[in-house]
Amino acid sequence: MLQTVFYISLGLLAAYGLLILLYRRWFLMLEPFEPNNSQETITRFSIVIPARDEQANIGACLKSILANQYPSHLYEIVVVNDHSTDGTAAVVKGLQEDHPQLKLINLADHIGDGLNAYKKKAIELAISQTSGDWIITTDADCVVSENWLALFDAYIQQTKVVFVAAPVQFQHTGSFISIFQLLDFMSLQGITAAAVGAGAHSMCNGANLAYQKKAFYEVGQFAGIDQIASGDDMLLMQKMRTAFPGKLGFLFHQGAIVSTLPMPNWKQFINQRIRWASKGTHYQDKSIFWVLLLVYLVNLSLLLLFVIGLINGHLTQLKYLVLFKTVVELFFLFPVSRFFGQTDQLLYFPIMQPVHICYTVIAGWLGKFGNYQWKGRAIK
Repeated sequence: MLQTVFYISLGLLAAYGLLILLYRRWFLMLEPFEPNNSQETITRFSIVIPARDEQANIGACLKSILANQYPSHLYEIVVVNDHSTDGTAAVVKGLQEDHPQLKLINLADHIGDGLNAYKKKAIELAISQTSGDWIITTDADCVVSENWLALFDAYIQQTKVVFVAAPVQFQHTGSFISIFQLLDFMSLQGITAAAVGAGAHSMCNGANLAYQKKAFYEVGQFAGIDQIASGDDMLLMQKMRTAFPGKLGFLFHQGAIVSTLPMPNWKQFINQRIRWASKGTHYQDKSIFWVLLLVYLVNLSLLLLFVIGLINGHLTQLKYLVLFKTVVELFFLFPVSRFFGQTDQLLYFPIMQPVHICYTVIAGWLGKFGNYQWKGRAIK
């Protein structure tokens, strides 16, 4: 049994290693976006921010957007208060006094309880009341740079795309779990940039996403995916890719990076990853499904090899396989970490490998077969 699992793991890791090397090649082929500073700023943006119990974060998020070096008449911010039980709405109202481009919608005035995908409904409702030609979505716990909107404007004008994915990074709050999430998410973002840049997968994150409002309506908004709790980003991107082939892009520029807070504890982290994993079987882009399946099987085989090896007292083979996995992933992460300015954090990567293997197996399984809690709601 031990040898059988070892050879299965070896084969899976060989395929996984080749895939990671391919992603590295694609990432290194990316050229940083160079904005044409001589062109006129013309894009009218509507920034949509769904917020549920974000009193502690929404203020910093809005202030970072309002500090952008972008004409105030060319953008508006629409915050959708999703049945918050804290002072989220009060914080927004306080900022509205000095910033007329800031709007607040209370989702409870339009939609009651009992949904499975509140965020999509919140975004659709907000977009129906926007005046901009382009929608940008971000999260209430995010912070943006002062050139964020200007970079989107320049990219849209120079590329003529209808959908733009952009980079996101986790903040390091000093805890072990924050470093773990930072490294884990950095690898996902590196793959996202590489895959979108190469035109291989439809990958993005709703914390930093822009799309033409006209295109959003042309693909039927979230119709067909509105019953899925997650997927307001990647599943929408797949619809856009089908309707507008060759019109999707990735804004590869450090000034476009959005910074977001990590989950404060392991329970919330696992629930977040289960929520992300729950949309896996709904991808029309089957290349993503097969990649996710390979990643899951690699980690599952290593976990099984650990259990069997522990029973038999033979863990040497496992050590070599985990070492191989770690080296390949670090080889990929070096250039990615340079882009995000987080190279120093790679020192923690090897010791976090066992945790990564376990959480991938658990979150992947529960994302398909389990339920989870998110923002105080039970999600199916």
